[in-house]
Amino acid sequence: MQPKLWKIIKEEIRIWRVGVLPGIIVIALVIVARLSGSMQSLEWLAFDSLLRLRPEEPIDERIIIVGINQEDRLINSSISDRDLAALLWKIHRCQPRVIGLDIYRDYPVNPGHTELLVAFKNIRNLIAIEKVLPMQIPPPPNLTFEQIGFADRITDADGKLRRSLLITPTPQGEKLSLSLRLAEVYLARENISLKNSISDRTTIEFGNTALPKLFPNSGGYVRTDVTGVQVLLNFRSGQKRFRTISLNDIKSNKFNSQWLRDRIVIIGITSPSRKDLIATSANTSNYSPKRPIHPVEIQAHAVSQIVSAVLDDRPLLNTWSDGWEYLWIFAWGFLGIAIARLSKSPLANIIIVITTTSSLLVTCYFLLTWGWWVPVIPTIIVLTVNGIELTALYQCDKALRSGIKARQDIIERTFETIHNGPLQSLAKVLKMVKYQDLPIKQLLPELEKELEKLNHELRGIYDYLQREPPTQDSSLYLGNTLVLNLQDPLHEILYQVYSYTLARDFPCFRTIKVKIRTFEPIDERHLSIEQKQGLCRFLEEALCNVGKHAIGVTRLEVTCFSSEGWYTLSIIDDGLGVNSSREGRGTQQFRNLAKQLKGKFQRVPLSSRGTICELSWPVTKFW
Repeated sequence: MQPKLWKIIKEEIRIWRVGVLPGIIVIALVIVARLSGSMQSLEWLAFDSLLRLRPEEPIDERIIIVGINQEDRLINSSISDRDLAALLWKIHRCQPRVIGLDIYRDYPVNPGHTELLVAFKNIRNLIAIEKVLPMQIPPPPNLTFEQIGFADRITDADGKLRRSLLITPTPQGEKLSLSLRLAEVYLARENISLKNSISDRTTIEFGNTALPKLFPNSGGYVRTDVTGVQVLLNFRSGQKRFRTISLNDIKSNKFNSQWLRDRIVIIGITSPSRKDLIATSANTSNYSPKRPIHPVEIQAHAVSQIVSAVLDDRPLLNTWSDGWEYLWIFAWGFLGIAIARLSKSPLANIIIVITTTSSLLVTCYFLLTWGWWVPVIPTIIVLTVNGIELTALYQCDKALRSGIKARQDIIERTFETIHNGPLQSLAKVLKMVKYQDLPIKQLLPELEKELEKLNHELRGIYDYLQREPPTQDSSLYLGNTLVLNLQDPLHEILYQVYSYTLARDFPCFRTIKVKIRTFEPIDERHLSIEQKQGLCRFLEEALCNVGKHAIGVTRLEVTCFSSEGWYTLSIIDDGLGVNSSREGRGTQQFRNLAKQLKGKFQRVPLSSRGTICELSWPVTKFW
């Protein structure tokens, strides 16, 4: 792997680590909150809301509800035995496939009790109800075991119904619900029988259609009591879901007998004064007001979902296993981390998060219409929290790194200014003290002169930095109040650096007899201000080294030219120079500059005498 690519990968890993750990902590906290049940109510609410958003479905013509209300002369909120017997016989003559009686009849409601017992005994496609949980209400007499189904319902903690109990264990053995009995009889005429799954004896199947069993942690449920066999209720959507006929309509023959022929007819009380209304928001259309519904309607929904799934392939509500659900939550949470990392601005981040969250909701909606209830609230939380909150963390880290880089740049540029000015003067002073064999009286004036010069250079740098902050600097300070504009053409700036540096009082400059200089104009569109400044400092440093170390130099050649797709800035002298294997700070800086320019740097002695110091970089092509 190339070093540059590996450096980029390491930098990306370092940046990602800033947000990955906090993001994973957020995901873990949300998962823990979900496992504790804290999000159960919110997930139910989201589930109900998405169900209500579904398009309206056509009326299920296979099911007819016969409603008994206040207008039908109720006795103690119920119909008399004689009227009920007459109703059953009249419906029976219309030849329905099965009749469901969703009215408890554990005691006589005279008059007509004997007539009702005769009807129970002779109408063989009648199924009546009993109550088995928690207090029992016995079924009507004269009915076989197969003609009895329980009508018990299980509501959630918020009082709403979302589940259908199909089979429950009792001291007398397992018992089937009214809805399951009705579906069993109706589908038997289609040669589709009720059976247990071979792979799971507790799973119910009609033909090739298995009813997805509810587990303690299915969907948004947490540690729910799923005794017996329970399934989620996939309510039919829309304002009008089943054809409803009143008892009065049947008495007065204001109905079409063909509506009942070969259908599932469910009889129940629909009086608004009844106290057994059931709260559920899942079956209500967004276009109609929310209202509790009667138990007979719940039975119709429960039967309809089974029969429609078997005959029409209408989806039943299913859920993923726990592992897939938490993988789903983790995936959206990690997407939030990625959004925070890749967003370039807070505004872009908010737009992306809103768009992604909307896509998540649409995905969950379509999955629900296809029969899959997936976690909604936890995924929205991890996506939005990681997507928005981590952006601030990434931006803070970016600002911190930018500040550190800016500070480092200021230090480097300030050092370069000092290195090529005051430090050179200081080195000269130290050399005079260490090596010059002069009497003290002669040495002191020379030292005073050099120190005064050093003082002047330091004050000049201070004044320049006060006037031109390094973070906004597009100029180059050379000393003696000489400031070059780095916006000028590079060849002109290099010439000024060359002229100023050679005018400095370095001992080896005094012996130069031949000076050759060539600064060709170059295409500098690809060069940044920092790179132009680096080239100027390179030239200044190389010339200072000639002035200090090239003993006996008589010839100096300085050129900047292009050749064979490369630009080259070259300084060649014929002095003795200094051979040292140790690289100074200046050499290190120039190697870094060459790396930035994707070029190369060399400082090597020539064969006889002299040194060549050269920086080359490729010509950038624009087309």
